Amino acid sequence: MAILDILVTPHPILKTKSKEVEKIDDKIIKQIKDMFETLESLNGVGLAANQVGITNRIFVMNVTADENTKGYPPVAMINPVITWESEEISDITEGCFSVPEQYAGVERPDIVKVKFLDMDGKEREEEYQGLASHCVQHELDHLDGILFVDHLSPLKRNMILKKLKKMQKERML
Repeated sequence: MAILDILVTPHPILKTKSKEVEKIDDKIIKQIKDMFETLESLNGVGLAANQVGITNRIFVMNVTADENTKGYPPVAMINPVITWESEEISDITEGCFSVPEQYAGVERPDIVKVKFLDMDGKEREEEYQGLASHCVQHELDHLDGILFVDHLSPLKRNMILKKLKKMQKERML
């Protein structure tokens, strides 16, 4: 297994819609294991394939570190699709490895049902709430070329992107 490099905005792959996985083979299984290892090394809750430069519809999620989400085991979702979302909205502060050190409250449906293939190629449908729901939606957005900052007002988004650009410029000097 390997720890993968994370792409940072404005990398163009982050704005690319990912392609469906047609066959779950050894290469896909290795990708998922590498993504889990990368996620663990970063102490994160979710990681989408395009964040590591792979444009297929896979993300991994592990929200077990959060006290409120202990009931959700780590999961790899292949070709995920949200099949239902609640009308109830929650506002949770989100961050992203591809938009480092930047955080903002994002409103999303509090509960979602998502259909996906697991690593064994078995179709599953699960329901997620709270942080887990936000994580599913955040990672699914990545697979559609959408970043969490795209959900913010233009003013907030521009402030975050300017801070990020300044931070990147300072670190390059």
